[in-house]
Amino acid sequence: MAEPIRFYFRNAVHEVTSVAPTQTILQHLREDLRCTGTKEGCAEGDCGACTVVLGSLENGELELKAVNSCIQFTPTLDGKALFTVEDLQLPDGRLHPVQQALVECHGSQCGFCTPGFAMSLWGMYLKQEGQTPSRCQIDDALSGNLCRCTGYRPIIDAAQRMVELPRAEFDRAAVAEQLRALQRGAGTTYTFEGRHFHAPRTLDELVALRAANPQALILAGSTDVGLWVTKQMRELNDILYIGNVLELKSVREAGGMLEIGAGVTLQDAYAAVCRHYPDELGEMWQRFASLPIRNAGTLGGNVANGSPIGDSMPWLIALGARLVLRGAHGERELALEDFYLGYQQKDLQADEFVAALRVPLAREGVRFRTYKLAKRFDQDISAVCAAFAFTLDGDIVTEARIAFGGMAATPKRAAAAEAVLTGRAWNEAALQEAMAALARDYAPLSDMRASSGYRMKTAQNLLRRFWLETRLDNPLPPSAVNAFAATA
Repeated sequence: MAEPIRFYFRNAVHEVTSVAPTQTILQHLREDLRCTGTKEGCAEGDCGACTVVLGSLENGELELKAVNSCIQFTPTLDGKALFTVEDLQLPDGRLHPVQQALVECHGSQCGFCTPGFAMSLWGMYLKQEGQTPSRCQIDDALSGNLCRCTGYRPIIDAAQRMVELPRAEFDRAAVAEQLRALQRGAGTTYTFEGRHFHAPRTLDELVALRAANPQALILAGSTDVGLWVTKQMRELNDILYIGNVLELKSVREAGGMLEIGAGVTLQDAYAAVCRHYPDELGEMWQRFASLPIRNAGTLGGNVANGSPIGDSMPWLIALGARLVLRGAHGERELALEDFYLGYQQKDLQADEFVAALRVPLAREGVRFRTYKLAKRFDQDISAVCAAFAFTLDGDIVTEARIAFGGMAATPKRAAAAEAVLTGRAWNEAALQEAMAALARDYAPLSDMRASSGYRMKTAQNLLRRFWLETRLDNPLPPSAVNAFAATA
């Protein structure tokens, strides 16, 4: 049955019945609620002026995350709590320590970006619980916020200063209690002017809805689909939102695999994988988009999107990850590299959806690395993304798995280079032949991010870097080959 959207906002339950399913949270705040502290800058999740904090119940506990309101759709608020910069002022009229620190440290000039910075800092303030954040934690928290006039030094000073001011408590228990009262026992459908926003709560509901609505758009974190609306001005019809399906939000280990549900956020998914591959994937986790994007987007969505420049697919393919697809006729599993048939073409039946990813856990004898080349350290699309996973028996390569993003119409393995290396000693002679073979594997395009020649040269150089780090004779430590190692 059709249901209103209900969420906790400004200490009360707010109910919405007459907005388009693709109206963004930012539009609802500014145009309907007249809460204009939250700003619109880029409308694509890059500048952070629109940052808000969402509260949701995860395993019965309140979880708070900074997200970009400019690309999140209003119906996704159902059952959640929404906090904006207007919520920071304390009951006695004092500024919140986050705001006071920005004032004292001169962390605002024109002020347009300041509300977004304040909300990102508030999200970190709640997590730090009075502990002074490290520079790395501050940089990560602010990775999704751009300021073009103040500069970052005074804002970073404010991030350190805010925990020194008298503490402002936040009543998590009260918010959690409000959200428990808002939870629904079954899935809902929000309808407006003939368009439907389906939000199932169980896997069985999702399977049934997908079978009945094969043309509906599946929505997870909205970090890509949101841009279809705000930048491409697309009119979307029925939407099938998977963000409330509990079975898709689980992470578990079984049979030497880490199974990650399609609804697990990028932040949580990378945290789970990095527990097994901390050195190999730690930098990729930090450099993947920004914290607000990772808080909203999902690993399953990144994979299902099929972008040739998605940063997750190369390392997943190199590790031999497998994809779990679910449909009305049951479940099937296939290797991730077999899922991509061509540009934006996938091996996916009309009634199917991505249910989970199965990632092999670390194994003895496997050397694994992944690298990202982009114009900025974080919040930037890759020009080239590379991943290598070699199984060695002594100095012999018994299996070579090489995958690149940004080099072809899909994330793609380097079959010719792999064939050159398999059965060979892992030495410089084999390396040189494999580097040359990459030119047979890929014919990269030139675009605004990089030229074809740059992509090929850097792809070959990344293979050399992998050899320098994993060669048996005097392998180089990360500090010798990574410009960011000292500060990451």
